[in-house]
Amino acid sequence: MNNHIYFDNAATTFIDEAVANEMKPFLKDYFGNPSSIYKYSSAPVKAISLAREKVSRGIGANPSEIYFTSGGSESNNWAIIGSTLRNSNKGNHIITSKIEHHAVLHAFDYLEKRHGFNVTYIDVNSEGIVDLGQLKKSLTPETIFVSIMMANNEIGTIQPIKEISQIVKDFNKSIIVHTDAVQAFGNIPVDVIDLEVDLLTITAHKIYGPKGTGALFIKKGTVIDNLIHGGGQEKGKRAGTENVIGIVGFGKASELAVKSIKQKSKFLIELREHLFSRVISEIPDIVINGSRENRLPGNVNFSVKKIEGEALILSLDHFGISCSSGSACTSGSLDPSHVLIALGLDHGTAHGSLRISLGKDNTKEEVDYFVDRLKEITEKLRLISPL
Repeated sequence: MNNHIYFDNAATTFIDEAVANEMKPFLKDYFGNPSSIYKYSSAPVKAISLAREKVSRGIGANPSEIYFTSGGSESNNWAIIGSTLRNSNKGNHIITSKIEHHAVLHAFDYLEKRHGFNVTYIDVNSEGIVDLGQLKKSLTPETIFVSIMMANNEIGTIQPIKEISQIVKDFNKSIIVHTDAVQAFGNIPVDVIDLEVDLLTITAHKIYGPKGTGALFIKKGTVIDNLIHGGGQEKGKRAGTENVIGIVGFGKASELAVKSIKQKSKFLIELREHLFSRVISEIPDIVINGSRENRLPGNVNFSVKKIEGEALILSLDHFGISCSSGSACTSGSLDPSHVLIALGLDHGTAHGSLRISLGKDNTKEEVDYFVDRLKEITEKLRLISPL
């Protein structure tokens, strides 16, 4: 067993050795700007093209439909803001869910407050599944854009994106459908044709690739404004010198992730269920957050009643275990998770949440060590807890 146990793979993953090896030549030897025409640029240009093919194959897209960005947040903002502003002449109503990542929610908030868009935030049930009936009722002749995440970053709940797309397109084929697939890609199959989406967000650092590199799938024929203006990179849609090193790493990570997805999924589900079973049977007053079955393979999220999640995390860290109480992007906030509140949890239970996101290198031995320490910590903290 490792001296330090990393259980926060939903926040970020380590860079796979094969990915790092693929990136190394572009740190020094092949340093040319891909936008130039001399020989130093030829290798980077070819490498970007190959990476685009690898990423596109991973989601069933055409390479020409893949646009590289700085990560999931940029891709989400581009999809949401670029689409709505470009199509605002068709209507001013846009739809999302209450449990989206803040990169989505804050973009919708910006459009609502600064551009006057009418936003509907769809409810979810106690397992985090979007209310499809409410979605149907929310669609109006003014609706131009819908964004629902494929899998939640906190509770791991997987949404019925294909059904959501069909509901929207049956109402009006011109409504643009976007899904944030950052957590889904590399963990469950992602196929843009099957999902029937117009825009899809993915990123590298959740699949053992480098940070600072993401992509936006833009279906052929989908009209969207640029978010970043400047040069003519990414076929004139996303300005800025390409992050060749990151893009190369993203391509390799995508290739490896898709190749190993079935084996990895089976392994993580077995590990997840072992963790769930031990926690539920051995620690009293545990509440599972999200669906027990319809969740990402490596996602475990539960609340320990009468204990603050922050105290649990700090105590676990003392034993060399890293996990979180929610999204890494909001871990510094004292507010309870908006996702857990949307599920109907009270503030006290929401504050006692733990998110364990398992990765391909975690082991049953590490899970058992975690549960043993959690039992000890829970007993001690409950003795002194004012709750």
